[in-house]
Amino acid sequence: MSTLEDTGAEHARLLAAAQGGDHAAFEALIAPHRRALHLHCYRMLGSLDQAEDAVQEALLRAWRGLGGYEGRAPLSHWLHKIATMACLRAVERRERLPITVAEVAHLQPYPDAMLDELDPALLAERREEVALAFIAALQLLPPTQRAVVILREVLCWSASEVATLLELSVPAVNSSLQRGRAALRAQTGRPERPLIDYEQQLLRRFVQSWQRRDLDALAALLREDVILRMPPEQVEIIGRAAALEFFATQPAGGRLDLIRLIEVASNGQPALAAYLPDRTGVCLGYGIMVMSLTCQGVAEIVGFPDSGLFRWFDLPLETGER
Repeated sequence: MSTLEDTGAEHARLLAAAQGGDHAAFEALIAPHRRALHLHCYRMLGSLDQAEDAVQEALLRAWRGLGGYEGRAPLSHWLHKIATMACLRAVERRERLPITVAEVAHLQPYPDAMLDELDPALLAERREEVALAFIAALQLLPPTQRAVVILREVLCWSASEVATLLELSVPAVNSSLQRGRAALRAQTGRPERPLIDYEQQLLRRFVQSWQRRDLDALAALLREDVILRMPPEQVEIIGRAAALEFFATQPAGGRLDLIRLIEVASNGQPALAAYLPDRTGVCLGYGIMVMSLTCQGVAEIVGFPDSGLFRWFDLPLETGER
């Protein structure tokens, strides 16, 4: 028997057992799809924590409704349908739709270590679809339009499949996709992707300049039109001079040298975890900075002052004394 036949037989066995009430079989059945579902919900919601809640809701509904699954579509397809509807319900519970990227208060970064659990070749080819700017821009789209863009552009569903799920006509789906594409282009433009080795060099120079508290060196690394954002605060600092003034006065009262930075990776982009010492000298987790780097310098820094994110990055909350 071929490996493919073996896999098909095992899938059929697990499905039959799960439909018969075996929860362990259900867990084994959905295990290969869990990370993809989480990333899908993250794209829809922009938040790791809310994505996790949506996945849990979707899997609970999948477990309860598994008896009605007839295998006409792949299991992954069926699960993504349920997850999409869970996300749309989550969006409905929010107070209002943000108008600008700075208003996306729920935005959180997505660790590359979690992305690595998916197909690395596919992610390398479509890296812009996990970029933080793309995720933030998606949050500005109306919920149904957001779902259309993700299902059609990212998951490559047909217009008729999306229309059936969202109870729309095919022309309405196509129209929504065109409007969504235009809105995303207006927000993100065409992504600039410098060479990875250049990103690494620029990031390390940034860290060195930061830890030396060398503002002149930091200035040389920033683009003139650099942007700083800090969700959940609706803060948007634009321009090199404004960014330098912020660095000189705000993080640790301008004592950048007190902040320990550790290189991580998020949303397919370079990122830094920041630790700030307490009065005893123990470095405590402070937040994550996701960097957008171009050949002209640092284009954007999105800072997340939330130590709760460290668990997603598998980082300790404290690193001992400096």
